[in-house]
Amino acid sequence: MKSISFIVLLSLVAGLVAGALVRASGDPTLTSIAGVVEPFGGLWLNTLRMTVVPLVVSLLITAIASVADTAKTGGLVARAIGLFTVLLFFAAIYTTLATNGLLAIWPLDLGAADLFIAGVGDQAVNISEPPTFASWLEGLAPYNPIKAAAEDGMLALVVFSIFFGFAAATLAPEMRAQIVNFFRAVSEAMIKIVHWVLLAGPIGVFALALGVGLHAGFSAAGTLAQYVVIVTGVTAGSTVIAWIIAITLGRQPISRFTSATTPVWAIAASTQSSLASLPAMLEAALRGLQIPPRVADVVLPLAVAIFRFTSPVANLAVCFFIAHLYNLEPSLIQVISAIVVAYAVSIAAVGLPGQVSFIASIAPICLALGVPTEVLGILIAVEVIPDIFRTLGNVTGDLAATSILARNQPREDEGSPAP
Repeated sequence: MKSISFIVLLSLVAGLVAGALVRASGDPTLTSIAGVVEPFGGLWLNTLRMTVVPLVVSLLITAIASVADTAKTGGLVARAIGLFTVLLFFAAIYTTLATNGLLAIWPLDLGAADLFIAGVGDQAVNISEPPTFASWLEGLAPYNPIKAAAEDGMLALVVFSIFFGFAAATLAPEMRAQIVNFFRAVSEAMIKIVHWVLLAGPIGVFALALGVGLHAGFSAAGTLAQYVVIVTGVTAGSTVIAWIIAITLGRQPISRFTSATTPVWAIAASTQSSLASLPAMLEAALRGLQIPPRVADVVLPLAVAIFRFTSPVANLAVCFFIAHLYNLEPSLIQVISAIVVAYAVSIAAVGLPGQVSFIASIAPICLALGVPTEVLGILIAVEVIPDIFRTLGNVTGDLAATSILARNQPREDEGSPAP
């Protein structure tokens, strides 16, 4: 997947350069050839987007049913899930303020943004009016979930999936297993489709980037660079926040936490995988941070399974950037909806490969926020850069949450509370 990501990034650069050169040449033959290639980008993007609804619904139902069942096994797990929820909503509020603040200080060039949008074949986007509070509240429960899916009513679909997941968790074990296995199979099938589509990523991204280059020229590179800097900066900031949380709320000495976490950061940056970093996190928690095994052995695997501190941070940052790209101002109701959806998909999409989770996590949030998803096919090509900081923030958040839950827990070797 890493080699594909690098090739996709090269395809993005090649497409932008090729499109800009064709634009500069003014050759009608080259322009017509580019016009033939360009629709393949839209086809590739649509094959990705067609998996979003079944993937999100199946992942969310599976995750909720499993977590609800797991929460019955002990108070520590229930407290961990509660803490994860608080931290995820805190992260969502942080990125809402930070991203929009950065874009206010460093606004997008609207002329370049219009050319960029035109390059992805979305010159006339119809944006519906923001919902009123009454209509938003009434629409939380979809009277027809299938109609909600067809009309991109993502928040209503998420609410339905959450209710369905909790209901499944209350069924007899054999019935619950049948439901979970079915939706797990659906999610695995969707993931398989996404993997197949991503194999054609270099072609699809080249075609999309060619269209952007044709319309925006080399100014598209500036828009993409600003996107990478803002999303990466906001995501990196969440790592610092998780570090501060570990020191303040987790009561970890600065030197001890930093020293214990440094090897974890190295593995996280190189693998871009929280799961691959789990052994190092366990070593850091048990040896470096002196967290009792009965806490670390339960909380850290659970955190890797259902908790990603940077998921709402990076995903919402992408969506707010897209909103500014289209010069849209989402209402407070839409922002709240997007935060709720960001929380839900952060649990549902855990464990997916970076590029797979990019589409599965961000498209539903875009729909809840009321912004188009057409530019995601271009933005996925540069996801390899912010993804490094996603993982760094995730592992830091996992260790911070574990430190908080370990407070006042007596160590087995001392019989006294941990500091």
